[in-house]
Amino acid sequence: MTVLSFGTFDGLHPGHVELLKHARELGERLVVIGSRDSFIRVVKKREPRMSEGARLTSLLALEDVDMALLGDEWPPNDPYRLLDLFDFDVLALGHDQVPDDEAVRAILSEIGKPHVRVVRLPRFDQ
Repeated sequence: MTVLSFGTFDGLHPGHVELLKHARELGERLVVIGSRDSFIRVVKKREPRMSEGARLTSLLALEDVDMALLGDEWPPNDPYRLLDLFDFDVLALGHDQVPDDEAVRAILSEIGKPHVRVVRLPRFDQ
């Protein structure tokens, strides 16, 4: 089973590491999509603390991450394009990630992946 997770990971801290460890335990393979600098600037309305390249390198260095890549530039032409790139069984989300589970399930159904299990992971201390 493949688990997909995504996030900004701008300043990778022990809470992120713990979240990804628990995400990995949900399957045999963990794919992580990290946010681009443009996402941080537009959505989070601040400058990135680390470059997107440094964030990607940090993710790739984690033992529990089997594959990591950067998301699309923001705003994307197709916000769900990356979900179509992978066959995954579980979508592991952080406790505070948006949208809510109902909206996530609707998106997954819309793109032909209604079988994907959505798991909300708890907050882990930084």
